[in-house]
Amino acid sequence: MTARRPWWKTLLGIVFTALMLFPVYWMVNVSLTKTQDLRLSPPHIFPVDATFEGYAEVLRQQLPNLGTSLLIGLGCVVLTVALAAPAGYAIALLNMRGGRSLNFILLVAQMIPAVVMAMGFYAIYVRLGLLNSVWGLILADSTIAVPFGVLLFTAFMSGLPRELLQAARIDGAGAWRTFVSVVMPLSRNSALTVALFAFLWAWSDFVFASTLARNSALTPITLGIYSYIGNNTTQWNAIMATAVVASIPAAILLIVAQRYVAAGVTAGAVKD
Repeated sequence: MTARRPWWKTLLGIVFTALMLFPVYWMVNVSLTKTQDLRLSPPHIFPVDATFEGYAEVLRQQLPNLGTSLLIGLGCVVLTVALAAPAGYAIALLNMRGGRSLNFILLVAQMIPAVVMAMGFYAIYVRLGLLNSVWGLILADSTIAVPFGVLLFTAFMSGLPRELLQAARIDGAGAWRTFVSVVMPLSRNSALTVALFAFLWAWSDFVFASTLARNSALTPITLGIYSYIGNNTTQWNAIMATAVVASIPAAILLIVAQRYVAAGVTAGAVKD
């Protein structure tokens, strides 16, 4: 017979969940509030006389920006997995010299503030002609995702049974064929986890976008939201409506992939 959870723990969980989700609720509430009601004191707790004018602004102005963010996110996913998976394979399974030192360098690289990296990218992109380009943002966002991807792939692949790799070599498979036909199919959860985090990082990026693509004809959704903020007026309902719409793809991805993410993040934590 299973023990029943104490009622106060359930209540505490509900309270904490409500506190964490309240900013999301308030974002939706403000997105449905009329412009003349935004400065009321006290504000409406519920959307009284709701309006969809903020969402109309999103559909009228922000759809191209959403498409640009989607393109940047998918490009970051492809580049991150293409670089991180072979790197993790080499460090974990090919006995690459200096693998531990490289892992340490990658860990340190993740601690560098994004604004510092953005300044460095700006100086480089000016010379390479990559300013105000989608490809430049894909490359910049990948520098955040690739170190995480390499560390995660390394942790998972180091726990793969060596017998499978030896069997592949006996059958005549080389290092690359073993990677493609054996290692990557077994690393599906880790690959999906890396892809999800890479997409979310690129989707929510503002620092690189505002530094490297402020004058671009194709701007991501984060700059689209920022465009509503002016010196004299701020369209809060449009800002929050855009934030709600921009949150939907990320929320769907997290819900769909949560099972694989849980398995991918804990991969390599316990070894036989």
